[in-house]
Amino acid sequence: MSHLMNNYARQAVAFTHGTGCQLYDAEGRRYLDGLAGIAVNTLGHNHPRLVAALTRQIAQLIHVSNVYRITEQEALADRLAALSGMDEVFFCNSGCEANEAAIKLARLFGHQKNIDQPAIVVMEQAFHGRTLATLSATGNRKVQAGFEPLVPGFVRVPFADLAAIEQVAANNSNVVAVLFEPVQGEGGIRVADAEFLRGLRRICTERGWLLMVDEVQCGIGRTGQWFAYQHAGIQPDVMTLAKGLGSGVPVGACLTAGPAAGVFKPGNHGSTFGGNPLACTAALTTLAVLEDDQLLARATALGERILARLRERLAGLPAVVEIRGSGLMIGIELDRPCAALVAAGLAAGILINVTADRVVRLLPPLVMSDPEADELVDTLADVLKAFLAG
Repeated sequence: MSHLMNNYARQAVAFTHGTGCQLYDAEGRRYLDGLAGIAVNTLGHNHPRLVAALTRQIAQLIHVSNVYRITEQEALADRLAALSGMDEVFFCNSGCEANEAAIKLARLFGHQKNIDQPAIVVMEQAFHGRTLATLSATGNRKVQAGFEPLVPGFVRVPFADLAAIEQVAANNSNVVAVLFEPVQGEGGIRVADAEFLRGLRRICTERGWLLMVDEVQCGIGRTGQWFAYQHAGIQPDVMTLAKGLGSGVPVGACLTAGPAAGVFKPGNHGSTFGGNPLACTAALTTLAVLEDDQLLARATALGERILARLRERLAGLPAVVEIRGSGLMIGIELDRPCAALVAAGLAAGILINVTADRVVRLLPPLVMSDPEADELVDTLADVLKAFLAG
């Protein structure tokens, strides 16, 4: 009997090693990874450049403290700023910590404008984390239930609905920021179009609100740009990152620009482990490989290939409501709950995920090959057809 707390519905497999997009269990069975640890393993498994860089760093320094300068952290902040156009970076360990930092920053920003009860606009079906504040910002009652009282100060609107946000602007003088995902991951791979992003940027600028983009899942090249907001040619005031930034080593970041830069001062926020040498080396290496191997363009091309093949293999199935995505964030929405597909996929040798009850989610590593992508689609199509016929 395991002493692990029973808060995950784990599948009955334990992986022992992996290479690229392939994983192996203790019996030597091979699996094709279509999930990348939920958009974490950007470079797949056992990437030689990442292994070498981490090995070197472990032999030098793993952790010191933010009481001191950390040169790897400074280099990573400079690199992220150059890629994003942002001005400042705070490092932490996870996406929910990055979003906590953004929420705290927005509240401090509001208080500095003499707003006693600052509010943040958030969106239905959003997922921002499981800490109390990020859980409260999340638009999913299922994950909130049982943890009341929730943190106040959030105003919820439908996803990608400019008219609803305009209405909030006209009726709530306490709003100081909007927090949203350009592509909702847990919400079912729902993509905000460029027109919405540009319209939201306009509203925030006119109202003096902070535009805060949660790129925890959709950032770091996954949609074919370094960051998903770049598809719309806009510049946010706050951006949060994690997941794929360290290719499996925990690292998160909250970046600021414009009116959000300079809001935090010493003592306002911090992290014990955030931005340590090991985590920053993982992130720097990830960014270098993405650039050197042209993996952003690869994400676009591979995503288009997977979407086209899925539409071909699943054509004519009335249970398939929609196949959608952006780069290597792909969702297949069905007309019924389909959580059983996770175990069925595993039995067939592929790792997939189901989110929002009815959406099969694919988040493969950016290093996946064309034959692996075709294998993933073909296997999934067979599993899906068997499920629907069952």
